[in-house]
Amino acid sequence: MVFSSPLFLFAFLPLFLACYYLVPAGWRSATILFFSYLFYAWWRPEFLLVLAAVSCATYGIALAIEAAASPQARRYWLTLGVCGNLAVLAYFKYANFGIESFNAALSTIGIAPLSMTQIILPIGVSFYIFHAISYLVDIYRGEAKPARNLVDFSAFIALFPHLVAGPVLRYHLLAEQFRSRVHSPERFARGCLIFMAGFCKKVLIADSVAPLADAAFASHAPGLADAWLGAGAYTVQLFFDFSGYSDMAIGLALMLGFVFPANFNDPYLSRSITEFWKRWHMSLSNWLREYLYVPLGGNRHGTARTYLNLFLTMLLGGLWHGAAWTFVLWGAWHGAILAAERLYDRRAGTIALPAPVAVGKTLLLVMIGWVLFRAADLGGAMLMLGGMAGFGGTSIDPAVRLAATPDRLAMLGIGTLLALSLPRLRQAAPAWAWGLVLPLFAWAVATLLAQSHTPFLYFQF
Repeated sequence: MVFSSPLFLFAFLPLFLACYYLVPAGWRSATILFFSYLFYAWWRPEFLLVLAAVSCATYGIALAIEAAASPQARRYWLTLGVCGNLAVLAYFKYANFGIESFNAALSTIGIAPLSMTQIILPIGVSFYIFHAISYLVDIYRGEAKPARNLVDFSAFIALFPHLVAGPVLRYHLLAEQFRSRVHSPERFARGCLIFMAGFCKKVLIADSVAPLADAAFASHAPGLADAWLGAGAYTVQLFFDFSGYSDMAIGLALMLGFVFPANFNDPYLSRSITEFWKRWHMSLSNWLREYLYVPLGGNRHGTARTYLNLFLTMLLGGLWHGAAWTFVLWGAWHGAILAAERLYDRRAGTIALPAPVAVGKTLLLVMIGWVLFRAADLGGAMLMLGGMAGFGGTSIDPAVRLAATPDRLAMLGIGTLLALSLPRLRQAAPAWAWGLVLPLFAWAVATLLAQSHTPFLYFQF
């Protein structure tokens, strides 16, 4: 089940909200848990067992960490919990990739490949495993107290607004809100507005430009126009798809009285890749810094080690996004640039590029990275990058020409302008937001009903 589907909009959400506000306050966590499990099990019920098992095991290990009599025992339980959660993630997400890579190596030396059964990736497993790991680490560090109620903790892990694609939340940010939170007409109305705005971003812009990106990346010989149109379309699609999902998640949570932190802050206006990662998928960036970069040593062990830690953090962050060499290369691309920017800042001091040049340079680097992120394999990525460099000539692929309808090109232009103008629009929006969003939401719903829904891009991670 996805947010941008008639089933969710007209059946699941109204029924859930009615039950949530009608039950006594003490039953609301249980209501959240029941409907979140229903939401998750709609696709494949058997994977609900994985989610429930992770929640129960993590809950119990956190209590064991708190009760441990010695630092060694605390480390033992933490190691067990983290490794156990990572083992679940590794099995479901990386087993296929590992066996395929091993078989490829065997084939180069003439050995028959191993037989294998394809393992299906449970939706959202990367996100709820990260939630479980951060919870255990926070308990170990003393930054949070273990949950005393298994229902509350399970509801935190399974909370359907953020279950399958984030934001990535730390338990202590919501622990107090599970005990007590504000429910008011004003908060509910603001949540509705944010949800509708995110829905419009997804359906009207991201889904409209998706065929342009799909056609370009499917081309076997993308020319200059094909490659740039495809890269530009995917840059717009991914931003409006994922930020739209995040807005919908934040809005849904606000309807229930929960306050989630923002996940995007105009990332395409960044003046450097360092700044980009402070603005893009901010909850993941914070998680990687707190639970990967800092434990690796951060910037505490000299300049060379700092550069290595930056590179390794982004490399592993790329691998987290997907079990493919394209994601590994995407992570390495960003990690290398982060290290290079840190070196440049140390040597150049206050010397800075003019703002338009810095933004354009950063956006170009991001787009190159998105080609690696989107391509089906390394060969496809090299074709697209070669096309962007002009190596594919100037002819236009007939499939791209067919996909480039006037309405899609118009939405691509509108999406580009919005991505570069959001701060000014937000400053002017409050007085007329409802008058703008309501008709756009009606248009988006009509568009959704006239076509099949498109899953959110980050569901695959």
